[in-house]
Amino acid sequence: MNELVDDAIVLRTYPSGEADRIAVLWTREHGKLRVLAKGARKTTSRLGGSLETLAHVGVDLVQGRGERYIVRHVVHRERYATLRGDYDRIAAGYAVVEVVDAIPAEDVADEGIFELVRRVLTTLDDPSYHPGLVPASFFLRLLAYDGSAPVLDACVNCGRPEPLVAFDAAIGGALCSQCRSGRPLSSDALGLMRRIAGGELAAVLRTASPVGAGEVAALAHEAIEMHFGRRLRASRVAPPSSPGR
Repeated sequence: MNELVDDAIVLRTYPSGEADRIAVLWTREHGKLRVLAKGARKTTSRLGGSLETLAHVGVDLVQGRGERYIVRHVVHRERYATLRGDYDRIAAGYAVVEVVDAIPAEDVADEGIFELVRRVLTTLDDPSYHPGLVPASFFLRLLAYDGSAPVLDACVNCGRPEPLVAFDAAIGGALCSQCRSGRPLSSDALGLMRRIAGGELAAVLRTASPVGAGEVAALAHEAIEMHFGRRLRASRVAPPSSPGR
């Protein structure tokens, strides 16, 4: 009997049969897995309350007769009480895990993505950080992790450093006035994206409504959708309105 023990982030769940539930997990050592939680929809089940979307859990799985693993035991690693008590933080978390769920590879280990998601959930659980730009910053970091970070320091088409006045997700970054296509890009939004990409994310997230936040959110959402070639419903969560929107 093949047993698997690992840490996991629950990306989503959905019903299976009359009383069971399928959970889609991103595990630390085994990548993306779809597992069967037998009886999880029963009111007496302990599994149902543990396998919640956005949960960071330890799982003990055993392989059944088919290829799918069956959940034997679940334990919470982090409760994320602050995250779960705030609608905006929950919405931001759902936007993040929807994008991770769109990654096509299953049963392929990628601890880097697990750590990215875990850090995002920890950030959303910290009341000193505002959740509005968390999804957009995650999308930009995920693109960078995949080697597809948008070009922000010069025109992606001709290489001119300034002024950059547009952003085209299909081309892969910012554009000068002579090459412009896609969306207009303000200097505030460009500066904010450079701060996020350049290691100032913590300072950005401590500001409730940084100038250009709404624009950055829209650009990041468009870039991640272009990367996956599909529309992502939850990823279109917008940050609170700000002067730069």
